[in-house]
Amino acid sequence: MAGQHYSFDPPPLLPTTEEDTVNRLRLLRSRRVGIATYRRLMAEHGSAEAALAALPAVAKASGVADYTLCPLDHIHAELDRGRSTGAQLVVEGSAYYPTALLDIPDAPPMFWAMGQLDILQRPMVALVGARNASSLGTRMARKLGKDLAAEGITVVSGLARGVDAAAHLGAMAGGTVAVQAGGVDTIYPVENAGLAHDILTTGVRLSEMPMGLQPQARHFPMRNRIISGLAQAVVVVEAAAKSGSLITARNALDQGREVMAVPGHPFDARAWGCNMLIRDGAALVRGADDILEAIAARHTPEPAAPQPAAARPTRDLRQTAALHREILERLGPSPVAEDQLMRDLNARATDIAPVLVDLELEGKIQRQAGGLLARSA
Repeated sequence: MAGQHYSFDPPPLLPTTEEDTVNRLRLLRSRRVGIATYRRLMAEHGSAEAALAALPAVAKASGVADYTLCPLDHIHAELDRGRSTGAQLVVEGSAYYPTALLDIPDAPPMFWAMGQLDILQRPMVALVGARNASSLGTRMARKLGKDLAAEGITVVSGLARGVDAAAHLGAMAGGTVAVQAGGVDTIYPVENAGLAHDILTTGVRLSEMPMGLQPQARHFPMRNRIISGLAQAVVVVEAAAKSGSLITARNALDQGREVMAVPGHPFDARAWGCNMLIRDGAALVRGADDILEAIAARHTPEPAAPQPAAARPTRDLRQTAALHREILERLGPSPVAEDQLMRDLNARATDIAPVLVDLELEGKIQRQAGGLLARSA
């Protein structure tokens, strides 16, 4: 399994000088430069130095007057802070940059990492779930982490309280990867400071954010795409219907990763998200063996078995996500009859009804009297 990897375009040439690394970081930290703009500028100009030289003119052509690059002293301060805390800047194309990340369209061009960086090339599985997890949920996360680590799988999670912390603890002996929403030297939540310190002995903490940055709400979805991007499979251990863990699951789906979930009791709101994922086609997880079998089968295609004529097709997660988007595009503030929506989408009631329930639980649509539907404001 360790030899398995995803296909990817050839990485950019490895930076050969400290000056080039400084230029790449300065380009990425400059105002209005996100990942897509960074990659476009690098592709068009061939180097970070040339891209920086062109950036003010590019900004002016886009209507931004008096554009200034990120101050050079800010970049040197960030690099100095990284060195002083024992962090390493891992640039795309370097030996430590995980090959799996290169498979996602919005992979970070670089990130800060601390700990045993060699484990970043091992096969990984993400374990994510509720912060206010039940005792059963944390026990399950810890057991899955321990069992996966014993099989040579590196567990990746988000260093949050609840399921994340339990997964890291369970996998500690084999090495675990914690992806942080703020700077790699900024521990959140504070209660996990001891855990964050212990991870460095066998595993890695990493973040694409600048050193010292305190995490904000908008940083967590960005972190989640890295968690799923590193992994061959994402396992949701416990999650409510409106949960950040479901964002990670959707990222995994978009990235072509396996999505799996641990079932829970229907009366427990902390299990609703997992149960919805399973209903929509995610593989059910009873233990580490289910995860190992799923990722092994993913790399060992088997001939398709003939389908019985009367078999009902299984709902597919990708199709469900597409149906979510189609429904939201059709609906607006003005109410529409549910049967009219079905006709417009050419969809059966058995297919569309559970998706409407999902969207209603997520607060994206509202039901009104007379069988009418409207998109939430």
